[in-house]
Amino acid sequence: MASPAPMIEVTDLHKTYSARDGKIVTLDGVSFRVAPQEFVSVLGPSGCGKTTVLKIIAGLVPATTGVVYVEGTRVTGSQRKIGIVFQVPALMRWRTAIQNVMLPAEILGLDPVESRHRAAELMSLVGLAEFASKYPNELSGGMKQRVAIARALVHDPSILLLDEPFSALDMMTRNQLNIELLRIWSERRKTSLLITHSIPEAVFLSDRVVVLGPRPANVLEIVPVSLPRPRTPEMRVSSEFIKIVDHIGRRIGLEYV
Repeated sequence: MASPAPMIEVTDLHKTYSARDGKIVTLDGVSFRVAPQEFVSVLGPSGCGKTTVLKIIAGLVPATTGVVYVEGTRVTGSQRKIGIVFQVPALMRWRTAIQNVMLPAEILGLDPVESRHRAAELMSLVGLAEFASKYPNELSGGMKQRVAIARALVHDPSILLLDEPFSALDMMTRNQLNIELLRIWSERRKTSLLITHSIPEAVFLSDRVVVLGPRPANVLEIVPVSLPRPRTPEMRVSSEFIKIVDHIGRRIGLEYV
């Protein structure tokens, strides 16, 4: 039986930026695929080009060379089929939580009644139904990021891109939101690509981990995660979890574990 066509196909990405003192090569031949409904993480040391990969997939910046296909269509610009959660939630402080969630639907000109209903459903999905009328300054950091996840899903994209969404949070909140993200993913089954520098986070969430080397980045290894689903917090101390984390850590250097 043939494998399903990939939702995301990244082929031989190179990216070079111009700087005052010359050129900076960020990516040096990055290639990988993401299957339908798969959860994949891209992991590597700080500054290696992880976020650049996400921005190229999202159509926010062009590759110098190489190609990206999303659902079989070559990426040449931003597109509705992708939802993005950034490291900083960037909520509009003058809009309530549910009004922030509805923003992409308004920009895309979607039906306001249907969008309001969908936004309310998503606020329930992320566990914030009772906070829908609150403003950003009334929400914790973790709540703001959950609002950002709901906002990324409101226009019903087929792909969710997450750019280190929990890196600014304390470890306890981050672990809790990892569990919440898995619950949301299991309910909606969106094809998901996470950018992270946390090896345990990547292993806990993912079906596979794309391990990048230092800049200029290429793919050192694509590591399958054999942990069963649904994932539970107890798995973080299992021998299999520790084995995979240790393998990736040794692959990119123990200083990054």
